[in-house]
Amino acid sequence: MLKSKILSSILRSTNSSKQLFRNNYTQEAPQPIKIEKTINKVTLLGRVGADPQKRGTEEHPVVVFSLATHQNYINNNEESTQKTDWHRIVVFRPGLRDTVYNYLQKGQRVHISGRLIYGDLKDESGTTRTTTSIAADDIIFFNSKNQTN
Repeated sequence: MLKSKILSSILRSTNSSKQLFRNNYTQEAPQPIKIEKTINKVTLLGRVGADPQKRGTEEHPVVVFSLATHQNYINNNEESTQKTDWHRIVVFRPGLRDTVYNYLQKGQRVHISGRLIYGDLKDESGTTRTTTSIAADDIIFFNSKNQTN
């Protein structure tokens, strides 16, 4: 019993002197900021709904086009049905933006890799509405609009 009291007393005094030494005579390195990793990735394969349009300003140009994707399913009447989803694609990257504007056409099949972005748009009447778009990081052109896959 006496032995354990002596040991705990020694340990307390050693820890407090170490703490005193750390606080008064050394500077601890700042802790690195921990940044949590996240994923915002979208992959689409579909057909272009309209020829690309240039939007934005001279300082912040953007090319915009729509992309159709679809899913097939059997409805309650056991009939094969197709549902089409439309996506707003925006291209900010200079080289990709110019290529898309010059060569992409309505009806063309493309594979798009990008990320979701959210923003606000003002229409002609001045009404602000929230938008969801896919900012394209890479686009693969499959064929011209006259060919089918």
